[in-house]
Amino acid sequence: MNGPGARLDEIVAGLEPELVAVRRDLHAHPETARQEVRTTAVLAERLRAVGLAPRLLEPTGLVCDVGPDVPGRGRVALRADIDALPLDDACGCDFVSTVPGVAHACGHDVHAAVVLGAGLALARLADEGILRHGVRLIFQPAEETMPGGALEVVAQGVLDGVDRIAAVHTEPKLDVGLVGTRIGPITSASDLVTVTLSSGGGHTSRPHLTGDVVYALGQVVTQVPAVLGRRLDPRSGVNLTWGAVEAGHAHNAIPASGVAKGTLRCLDVRAWEKAGQVLHDAVEQVVAPYDVDVSVHHVRGVPPVDNDADVTAALEAAGAAVLGEDGVVLTEQSLGGEDFAWYLTKVPGAMARLGTATPGGRRYDIHRGDLVVEEGAIAIGARVLARFALS
Repeated sequence: MNGPGARLDEIVAGLEPELVAVRRDLHAHPETARQEVRTTAVLAERLRAVGLAPRLLEPTGLVCDVGPDVPGRGRVALRADIDALPLDDACGCDFVSTVPGVAHACGHDVHAAVVLGAGLALARLADEGILRHGVRLIFQPAEETMPGGALEVVAQGVLDGVDRIAAVHTEPKLDVGLVGTRIGPITSASDLVTVTLSSGGGHTSRPHLTGDVVYALGQVVTQVPAVLGRRLDPRSGVNLTWGAVEAGHAHNAIPASGVAKGTLRCLDVRAWEKAGQVLHDAVEQVVAPYDVDVSVHHVRGVPPVDNDADVTAALEAAGAAVLGEDGVVLTEQSLGGEDFAWYLTKVPGAMARLGTATPGGRRYDIHRGDLVVEEGAIAIGARVLARFALS
C-alpha cells in the first residue's frame, strides 16, 4: 500500500503543469517590494480554488492555513518571498517580464510556485484524511529591502502557533535534482554603511589649510576594513566592502565633502551585534588626524540565517526521500543577506538551497537579469517542502 509520501508525489506530479504556468505568469508580471498586489491575488485565487481561506497581509502578501489545529502541537510553516528586483529582464524566455525595469532575477517567482505547490498538495492530503496536523503557508513581500518584509509579517502574527519553519532558495550554481543544506549560519548579516566626511574645502596646492576630505576618505576605505578584521573574531566572517566612493570634480580643488557607501556583512550574530560600535569607533579614529568632520550612518539590515540542527535534519530527510541520499549535498555559506533570518529569531527553522541549473549547461547567478531557471526544480521543491511538513 502506498504511503503518504508516494501519494504526495502523485499529487505534485499532477500539479506540475499548473505550478510551471503560475511561475511563468508571475515572471511575466513582476512586482517590486510592497507592490505585489497582482502576485498576491494570483496566489490567493489558486488557494481559494481548492477550498482554502488565505488571509491577506498588509500591504501585500498572504498567509494560509492547511490542515487541522492539533491541541498542544504547533503548525509547521513554509515560507516564500514574492517580490521582484528593479532591473531589466534579459532571460530571453517566452515569458519575459512585461514590466520595464522589473524582473524576477532572484527566483522569488520559483519560491512562490514551490510553496503554492506544497500547499495545494498538502490540502489534497488533508481532504483525504492523511494530513493530521496543521501547516501554514507564508507568502511574504519585500524580501529585497532592508531590514526586510519578514519583520512586517511577523508583526501581523504569521508565526502565532507555529513551532518550526522552512524555506528553499534557488541556487543556479547547483544542478537541478540537488538540494543543498547546512547546519548553522548559511547566509550573512547584511548592513548598509554610509560614511560622510566634510571640511571647508580648498586648493590642492594648500592642503595644510583645510581638511583633505579625499585623502581622509582614502584612509577610511583602506584602513577601516582592516581594523574590523582585528577588532572582531575573524571566524565571524566579518566583511566591509565599499560599493561607491564619491568626492569632488576638479583636479585642483579639495572638495568640501565626500562619501563612501558599502555593506557590512557577518556570519556570527554576536559579532554582528558588536560590529556597529566597532565601525563607528574605527572611522572616527582613522580620520582624527585629518581635521574633517565625520558622520557614520549604519543601517542594521538582517541577521544571519542560522539553520537549526533538528529542522535541518528534517529537511535533509525530506530531500533524501525525494532525491535519494546523493541528492542532498553540503552547501557553502554565503555573505548574501536573507530576511528569512528574522523568522529564526522567533522559532526554529532552516533554509535549503534548491538546485536550478541545467546539468552540463551554463551557470548563472542571482540578481542578474539573464538568470534562467530549470523549471523541473519547482516540483522538486514542492515535494521536499511538503514531505518536510509531513514529517
